[in-house]
Amino acid sequence: MDEFVKKVIDIGSTYGGKILLAIAAVAVGLIVIKLIGKAIDKSLKKSKLADTAKVVIRKVVKGLLYLVLAVGVIEILGVPMTSVAALIASGGLAVGLALQGALSNFAGGFMILIFKPFRIGDYIESTGAEGVVRDISIFYTKLVTLDNKLILVPNGDLMNANVVNYTAEDRRRIDQSFKITNDIEQDRVKEVLLEAAKNTAGVLSDPEPFARLTEVDDDTYIFTVRAWCDTPNYWTVYFDLIENCSRALADNGIDDPEERIAVRLVK
Repeated sequence: MDEFVKKVIDIGSTYGGKILLAIAAVAVGLIVIKLIGKAIDKSLKKSKLADTAKVVIRKVVKGLLYLVLAVGVIEILGVPMTSVAALIASGGLAVGLALQGALSNFAGGFMILIFKPFRIGDYIESTGAEGVVRDISIFYTKLVTLDNKLILVPNGDLMNANVVNYTAEDRRRIDQSFKITNDIEQDRVKEVLLEAAKNTAGVLSDPEPFARLTEVDDDTYIFTVRAWCDTPNYWTVYFDLIENCSRALADNGIDDPEERIAVRLVK
C-alpha cells in the first residue's frame, strides 16, 4: 500500500503540473472557440451565402479549432508530436481512401454553394441529366425533369463537367427549321415566315426575328426562323412559333416536300 501511494505521489509530482496546465488549456480553449464561433456566426449572417454553406463553414471551422486544441493539450502533456502526427496522417489517409467519392461530392457541393453556378429553380443540363434544380445539398443536387422524375446528381460530377444553365439569362432564342420545295420563290417564303414570327405572342421585337434560307438539299430549301423571347415564356412561345409558321406556310400554299407524292406514269 505504501508503495502504491508512493507511486501516486511520484506521478503527481511529475505530471501534476502538466495535467493542471492541460485542464486550464482546455477550459480557456473552449471559451475561445465559443467566442470565435459567435464571431463567425455574426459574419455569416451578413453574408449572401446559402444557408447550407453557412452551416458547413461553421462546422468545419469549429472542427479545426477543436483539432488545434486537442493537439495543444497533447503537446502540453508531453506526448511526442511525431507519433501524434503519424497517427493523424495514417488515419486521415485511410479515411480519405475509404470516402474518396463522398469527399469529392462534399467538395463539389461546397464549391457550388459558394460560387453558385446555378440556383434553385434554374433549368440545367449536365452529365446526361437535365431538369429544374429543386435542392442543392452537400453531396447531391436534386433535379426534377419535365415529366416529374427526380434525379440525384453527385456534386463531384457537376463540378467536373460542363453545366448548361438554360434559365440563367433573361432572354432565350428559339430556332426552328422548315423544309420548303425549291420551286417556290425564296423572298415569298421569307416574308411569310417573318410575318408569322412577328405575330406570335411573346416574340420580342428587339432583337427582331430572323428568317432566311440556310440550307439547300437536292429539291428542298431549308429555312431557319429565329426569335427571341423572355426566358419564363420559352416553351409557350416555342410551340406557338411552330404552329403559327406552319399554319402561315399552309395558308399561302407553300408545300413541305415530304407532303408531296410523286406519281410516275408508265406506258
